[in-house]
Amino acid sequence: MEYTSASRRAEQLAAFGRLLDVLDRLRAECPWDRKQTMESLRHLTIEETYELSDAILRKDLPDVQKELGDVMLHLTFYAKIASEQGAFDIADALNAQCEKLIFRHPHIYSDVKAETEDDVKRNWEQLKLREKGTTSVLGGVPVSLPALVKAMRVQEKARGAGFDWEKPEQVWEKVQEELEEFRVEFAVQEPNQIEQERATAEFGDLLFSLVNFARHAGINPEEALERTNRKFIQRFQYLETASAQDGHRLQDLSLAQMDQYWEEAKSIQVSSESSNSEK
Repeated sequence: MEYTSASRRAEQLAAFGRLLDVLDRLRAECPWDRKQTMESLRHLTIEETYELSDAILRKDLPDVQKELGDVMLHLTFYAKIASEQGAFDIADALNAQCEKLIFRHPHIYSDVKAETEDDVKRNWEQLKLREKGTTSVLGGVPVSLPALVKAMRVQEKARGAGFDWEKPEQVWEKVQEELEEFRVEFAVQEPNQIEQERATAEFGDLLFSLVNFARHAGINPEEALERTNRKFIQRFQYLETASAQDGHRLQDLSLAQMDQYWEEAKSIQVSSESSNSEK
């Protein structure tokens, strides 16, 4: 196993110290930085986190480096504000994190055995419950998580407690069952409000079961959906650009004409992906 060399570790620590020094001066001398609070930074931090996520999905490592720096700045900024309030500083936060990691990895730092990834996850969830003093396995799932991510997390936590399907085939049967139940509800002509609520509930069940199947198949549903979003955006923007170059207004095109451009976009996209995979 490779560990960071002593000289490189010294460089890393020096760089982190430099960031703290720069932030100290900005906080003291810059009107904008001096004005910031945890609340005012919150929405900016969320934006920076999404930008980091985008860079990761693009596999753009230079951009990942840049966005990591932005996120790191925000994290140290929160600690700086907290230190000014006498609550804690960055050392307190990092030391607490180290203690938590050591506590939750007894298979590394003590004599507990964990031979598989599932063993590690199971131990992790049990230790979290002990830490938080809660009896609910699902109590640690943030309420404000996006629904798709939340579905994945509650399923993972339930699995950690031993509540899960044994085989992917069983989950796929559940998907088919939920799909049929949704189809029955949606087939009602001119649905009234009560029927619409039932259809919405069944659609939620269907999505939840699809997330469950994705988890069993080793697919991150959030990442999969985001890739499809990006693919759709690229193809639709090609449709807009190519039709305009041919002298057409998008709103004047028939669906059949749009489909022609759409198929062109698909061919170009597939060709580009194939070319990139060969490099």
